[in-house]
Amino acid sequence: QVRLVESGGGSVQPGGSLRLSCEVSGIIFSWYSMGWYRQAPGKQRELVASITSEGSTNYADSVKGRFIISRDNAKSTVTLQMNSLQPVDTAVYYCNLQTLGFWGQGTQVTVSS
Repeated sequence: QVRLVESGGGSVQPGGSLRLSCEVSGIIFSWYSMGWYRQAPGKQRELVASITSEGSTNYADSVKGRFIISRDNAKSTVTLQMNSLQPVDTAVYYCNLQTLGFWGQGTQVTVSS
């Protein structure tokens, strides 16, 4: 059974940082690309960042230079380090196992003064 469990969301002031983690079980994690998506109220879910099995990364223009995606294959974990957060980053963030299409339950990130 494939499971994706996210952690690390919360509330932060503008300019602050948060670190999201997603632990994956039920697959050979190192074989698969992983992604982080987010969905703000009233908006479509959008890709924030992705990382291939080889470690190549891709970012949405809106987060380039502020967010960093990484993976630890030994721990079957993908992480999203979010810096210089702004109110527009407020959303529910989801971990995604790409190709197979599995999703985590989501974690709320709120950026507000």
